[in-house]
Amino acid sequence: MSAKPFMLLLEDVNKSFEGFHAISNLTLYLDEGELRVIIGPNGAGKSTMLDLITGRTRPDSGKIELGCSSDLTRMNEHEINRLGVARKFQTPSVFVDHTVLENLLLAVEGSRSVWHALFRPLQRGQKTRVEEALETIGLKDRSHEKAGLLSHGEKQWLEIGMLLAQNPKLLLVDEPAAGMSDEETHRTGELLISLAGKHTVVVIEHDMNFVRQIARKVTVLHQGTVLCEGSVDQVQNDERVREVYLGRKKRPAVGGVKC
Repeated sequence: MSAKPFMLLLEDVNKSFEGFHAISNLTLYLDEGELRVIIGPNGAGKSTMLDLITGRTRPDSGKIELGCSSDLTRMNEHEINRLGVARKFQTPSVFVDHTVLENLLLAVEGSRSVWHALFRPLQRGQKTRVEEALETIGLKDRSHEKAGLLSHGEKQWLEIGMLLAQNPKLLLVDEPAAGMSDEETHRTGELLISLAGKHTVVVIEHDMNFVRQIARKVTVLHQGTVLCEGSVDQVQNDERVREVYLGRKKRPAVGGVKC
């Protein structure tokens, strides 16, 4: 019996910009339904990696595949999105003059125009996804309020809901906790945890308290390649990670932990 294919595969990926190696021999594997957290200092290549996965830029070399057969390096952004790859940027992007519900209707898979999204009846599957998204993001009671009245955290949740309405296989989330209150941060963590299993989720984050809340496996990027992978405790205790983040001198590894 063959092994189950990875949901996302990157192998020996390279990308340079005018001689600067943003991504260097990057290899990364994600299982279906996994929640993976990516951390790393500024300039580690995190955003460039997301650009490569979504087709915003193309690698110089290497392999990027969704599932067992979709070669993302040969596709544009629109084609990759249609395959079920959705990306949330750090700054929320919602339609502030439309209601929460209308934002979800505008985002739902299959909508092609504002008129179509807001005034034509939804198909059963689309209606179900919108209702489930409202429940998941916790904004059902505010569905008829304009998005511009939401707090920063609520706008972040709404945008995640808009991505969920597209029925993604792979959800890429960039620094979701930035600018949130402690309560909003915790609720965001609970939201992302709830998505794992139904979707494969990649979260880029700097807030280590938030990382500790949500992470099962953490990948540390440095200079465009994987420096370390493991649990939160493993990566925080790894001397190479401390060197990268804090500039501490390396010491011999202790305890035989592979990371």
